[in-house]
Amino acid sequence: MVATKSGELRALFASLDQDSDGRVSAAELRGCMRATLGEDVPAVEAEALVASADADGDGLLCEAEFLELAQQAAWASAEDEDNEQRTRALREAFGMYEMEGQGCITPASLGRMLSRLGTEPGERGAGECRAMICRFDLDGDGVLSFDEFKIMMS
Repeated sequence: MVATKSGELRALFASLDQDSDGRVSAAELRGCMRATLGEDVPAVEAEALVASADADGDGLLCEAEFLELAQQAAWASAEDEDNEQRTRALREAFGMYEMEGQGCITPASLGRMLSRLGTEPGERGAGECRAMICRFDLDGDGVLSFDEFKIMMS
């Protein structure tokens, strides 16, 4: 964590700690979220959030627990962004193979794309394309949906 980011998080912790006891309760967390974000977080959710990072089990977040929770949230956010970028790239690749406007990759569209990429289809081109699709065709409809394509590419 960068020093300025850490400093910002420490300042945020201090503002959350409304009674200045060095700990943040679920109620303090809820109040701050309501005031700053305009969101009324249910008590159960705030308590669950506190409990998820409450290492000493006292039902409150000390500064170190808060910083750990913030770091976990940052990692989750970065992971979500990476997943979104990967999905966009896969959709673009899927669109290159899905050339018939059917929302799926057919043996014919796969063969055409492989030919464009310089792969010689050979005598068994259509059969090989069907076999390639069959390996990942989870619903057995003879074509690849986007979800099946994602599995194939992972």
